[in-house]
Amino acid sequence: MHEESLFEDPRTWVAIAFVIFFVLFGRKLWAALTKMLDARATAVRAELDEASRLRREAEAMLKDAEARRASALKDAEALIAGARNEATRLAAAAAQEAQQSAARREKMAMERIAAAEKAAVDGVRYLAAEIATEAARNVISEGLSADTGAALVDQAIAQLPSALAARRAA
Repeated sequence: MHEESLFEDPRTWVAIAFVIFFVLFGRKLWAALTKMLDARATAVRAELDEASRLRREAEAMLKDAEARRASALKDAEALIAGARNEATRLAAAAAQEAQQSAARREKMAMERIAAAEKAAVDGVRYLAAEIATEAARNVISEGLSADTGAALVDQAIAQLPSALAARRAA
């Protein structure tokens, strides 16, 4: 049996070539790998910083939106309260105006009724005066002498100032 030496084995040469390759090119490979990993770490760090900045901006925008929403709700509540107060005031004003209008119409109706009553009473008085005048004319023309008629006229003229005074008072 023949014993092989260490240098005769191909695996040894492969191992030696591997070690020489790494000795010669290892530093360059290591530097390239480190540079590539550092660049990647820098890019990741920049992305994390950008994400953090965007998150802060989003939180600020959210706080601003919440503040505007709260302000809008407060404004809406104030508008609703104002509208309710205005509606209540307008309803009260409308009710008061309707009541005043009804009172004016009632007063106008009462005045019309009073005017109609006065016109009716005046008509009745006028008719009564005409009837009385006609009756007096008939009585005078049929049975009164000239001396009695003159006495009646004198008496009526004497009572005229008191009748006019009574009429003015009424």
